[in-house]
Amino acid sequence: RDFLFWVYTQFCRIKEMDVVLAIKRYISRMIEESGAGMKVLMMDKETISIVSMVYSQSEILQKEVFLFEMLVNSGRETMKHLNCICFVRHSPENVDLLCKEIKAPKYGSYFIYFSNMADKNSIERLAKADDHESVREIKEFYADFLAVNQHLYSFGIDHFSLSGYDYKRITEGLLGVFLALRKKPYIRIVFAFHMRTLITTVICLISHLIRYAAHSHFSERLAEDLYRSINHRQEKSLFEFRCDIPPLLLILDRKDDPITPLLNQWTYQAMVHEILGIKNHRVDLSNAPGIKKDLQEIVLSAENDEFFRENMYQNFGDIGASIKKLVDEFQDKQKSHAKIESISDMKAFVENYPQFRKLSGTVSKHVAVVSELSRIVSTHHLMGVSETEQDIVSQSDRGNHLKNIDSLIQNTEVREVDCLRLVTLFALRYESQLKNGELDKLLRALQKRGISDQRRRLVDLVLNTCGQSKRSGDLFQSSSNPLSMGKRLFRGLQGVENVYTRHKPLLAEVLESLAKGRLKDTVFPFAGKPLTEKPVDVIVFIIGGATFSEAHTVAQFNKANQGMRVILGGNTIINSQHFFDQIQRLDPYSGRERLRQPV
Repeated sequence: RDFLFWVYTQFCRIKEMDVVLAIKRYISRMIEESGAGMKVLMMDKETISIVSMVYSQSEILQKEVFLFEMLVNSGRETMKHLNCICFVRHSPENVDLLCKEIKAPKYGSYFIYFSNMADKNSIERLAKADDHESVREIKEFYADFLAVNQHLYSFGIDHFSLSGYDYKRITEGLLGVFLALRKKPYIRIVFAFHMRTLITTVICLISHLIRYAAHSHFSERLAEDLYRSINHRQEKSLFEFRCDIPPLLLILDRKDDPITPLLNQWTYQAMVHEILGIKNHRVDLSNAPGIKKDLQEIVLSAENDEFFRENMYQNFGDIGASIKKLVDEFQDKQKSHAKIESISDMKAFVENYPQFRKLSGTVSKHVAVVSELSRIVSTHHLMGVSETEQDIVSQSDRGNHLKNIDSLIQNTEVREVDCLRLVTLFALRYESQLKNGELDKLLRALQKRGISDQRRRLVDLVLNTCGQSKRSGDLFQSSSNPLSMGKRLFRGLQGVENVYTRHKPLLAEVLESLAKGRLKDTVFPFAGKPLTEKPVDVIVFIIGGATFSEAHTVAQFNKANQGMRVILGGNTIINSQHFFDQIQRLDPYSGRERLRQPV
């Protein structure tokens, strides 16, 4: 019965477009195909992150993989008794290293798996280099993305541009997502005029449909290149998957919603990323006062941490109660283990000891994280900062907002980054209504706090990049929003449970409009005959990075809309600091035509 339930849950996860399971399935196949016996897993700097996101080292060890090596490391021992699973991205550098490796093999046999598409020339080079006939397999397994959560993927590319390696990596990674989830993107490009610019609308003829923000040059270019990458492939059979209803790839641009990454977050996962930072499931606690050495870096993974999986979308206030329950459970087990009075007690202790150790580690880890979050929230008045942020984005009250922001800037316990975010939110909120040097006054207050010219200039850079003229709609209902004007008008009348979580990401409205068939063609245009059926599978990609807040939105949407399955991705997973860094790199010396003169 337990086995059948496990099979059923795995089947459900596949149906739900689970990106974690997609990666796990590929890795399991690699290990199975390499045969029985001890193995070495050889990776590069990118695939090691892909594997570690879904498997812990102990889980891999249980699959008879006893050694982990990097392809670039030339000083490895010769171990002919081991089979080598080589999982790397296809690149000229890696092909060169592989040729060098198999010319003088250190392992008994090699099973080579590329995480993306390999060209014919690379395969021929490897065949010529295999003098010892040690290569048993060369395959493409499209585990070419970071599976963050079941419905969240990323490529770990912090700074998006339309040229260079990073852009090529994102294009190849999206193709990997399609293939791993068995979605066929057969695409056609149609040109149309919209908003006085020539845009590209990409639609699927057979089983995949792409819609994107019409005003976004980045979205247009990405859609074109996805089309070319797929249709110039000789192996078109790769994408021949049966599908009754066309899936949808929805490409969004971060500049349409600069608000979400600028806000303090209060759900567990999003809050940890905003305040402490999460990189490939790892959280650095080394700066926490009095932290133990073994807790200076901890792992928060929904796959390997039941408590985190059950609570990552809980509000911070509820986490405290959950932590207390976890601690009480641990204390009860600790007391029961202290009473060892017989052989049967000893046996029970030994049998339960691994679970006891695991629970002990879970308790220590989450108590440390929540304690550090609580300290920072209290020390830097984040609740007051957050309430002002939510007021700015949810209602119009320029005078009070200006006064509250000025007061918070003068409070030296409020962090500089929070002061900068407040001023940026104010500038975005009242961009078309500013008068009497209101923004200049706030910028002068930032200067008095000692915030550098470069950091203050970010306010102008955000306006230039994500201002009202650059967005597809009005985030603040001062004019007609083509996505969901009515809902925004009445949101303030409906009341909220928590004043710190009033804001909802724009993605929530986009998905709601999509589910109801109301996503406007003027914002996300079709070419030719529009799709009449509601899509079942939706792959969202946000140029400029997704947030954990938006991942929470997708989880809520999937739970409420059983007839649709949505996954979310971005070039990276951002917080406010990442967002500012991206803006800074777009043009570090620009601002407005005339940089405001400091007083």
